[in-house]
Parts: sequence; C-alpha cells; structure tokens
Amino acid sequence: MTAADAVPIVLVHGTRFSAGQWSTQLAALRDEFPVAAVDLPGHGERSEQPWSLSAATEIIASAVDSLGHGPALVVGHSLGGYASLEFARRRPERLRGLVLAGASASTRGLRALPYRWVAGLVPRVPADRLTRWNDRLLRRLYPPDVVEATIRSGYAFHTLPAAWGDVLGRFDAGAMRHVRAPVLILNGEKDTLFRAGEADFARAHPHARVELIPRARHLANFDDPDAFTDAVRRFARGLPVVG
Repeated sequence: MTAADAVPIVLVHGTRFSAGQWSTQLAALRDEFPVAAVDLPGHGERSEQPWSLSAATEIIASAVDSLGHGPALVVGHSLGGYASLEFARRRPERLRGLVLAGASASTRGLRALPYRWVAGLVPRVPADRLTRWNDRLLRRLYPPDVVEATIRSGYAFHTLPAAWGDVLGRFDAGAMRHVRAPVLILNGEKDTLFRAGEADFARAHPHARVELIPRARHLANFDDPDAFTDAVRRFARGLPVVG
C-alpha cells in the first residue's frame, strides 16, 4: 500500500469516555494511516455540547473530511459503534469500511431494560464518586500507558442518560442493511453482553466477518491493545482502493 492508497481511519469512543480511549491505537497506526479520534457530543472537549445521534454523525463526518483522503474506515466502540452505524446510514458516501467493536448486540426489546435502569441510576450518584470508581477500576485492570489518556480526559457521566436513551430501542441487526462498505465485527471473546447478536449482525451484511480477541472483555482495545490494533490494521489494508 502506498501513502496515496492509505486508508484514513476515524476512531469513535464508547460510553462515558473520549478520544483518549484510543491513545494506544493512534500511536500505533499513525505511521501508516491518516488517523483521527473524535470526541462525541457531550464528551471530552465537547462536554458542553448536547448529545444527539445527528450531531455525532456530523462530528464523524467532519473528522473524515479533515483527513483529506476520501471515504474512511470508521472504528466505533460500544456507543461509538452504534453512532457509526447511524453515520453509515446517513453518510454512506463517506464510509470505506466499518469496524464494530463491542456493538453487535440489539438495543431493542427486553435486553435494553437493564441499560435503561442504569441510565436512570447514574444521575443519582455524585459525579466525583463515579470518577473515583472509574479511575480506580481502570488503574487496577490496565497499564498506565493504556488508560492514562482516558483518565486525564475525564468521564461524561452527565451525557450517559441522553446517549443511551437515544441508542436504546433503535438498533438491531437490521441496521446492517444501511452499511454499503465492508464490515469487521471485532469483539472481545469474553464480552458476552455486547457480542450477543454478532452472528445476526454478520448474517445481515454480505461483506461482514467476525473476529474475536482471545480473553478480552468489552474494553478489548484496553485488554489487548496490540491484538486490537493489528485487527484494525489488517482490515484497513484489505479494503478496496478507491479510484
């Protein structure tokens, strides 16, 4: 692959996090690909911006355009994966490939009820307490170089009810019919909740495949950064050249 052929990559973070979630992937990919990570509305440097899926898709589109290499590979984790599915529906001409990471479970029906309950509970817990819990959890589970950028960027607990409220009830495998580009469904092997529908999501798209990261959980890019990055790199290299 020549520099002119390199696929631009846009990384879209998950619930409560920010672009800092991707610090390891940014460092590993930038020598080969034009790459950017976004803050979704209500998160990171956009913490004051109200959440909406519409605004999220425009932020992703702006990041694609900023890289200046045409349609991009969009990598979305969890909330960012569902936002990326919405981007694929609204802006298909800007999408060259899609990686859905921890975002291949239906958000409709009874499965959504526990998440609605959590979304209602979060505003009742002081944000500083949630921050301490999250800081301790990340530092206990992962090396500092993997999570410190996420910790420094803070958490968007205030946005969680609106973001989940927007996503819950909206997405299932049928959303894959709007994706015109090849898809990699990239899940942690032990992420049983968010890979629950991966077979249905894969069957719903003619050019989708599933890849699992052994022993990884929902935050697969933290659990095994090298394996996650390698999967994205291999998928990007295999995408058709845009003529």
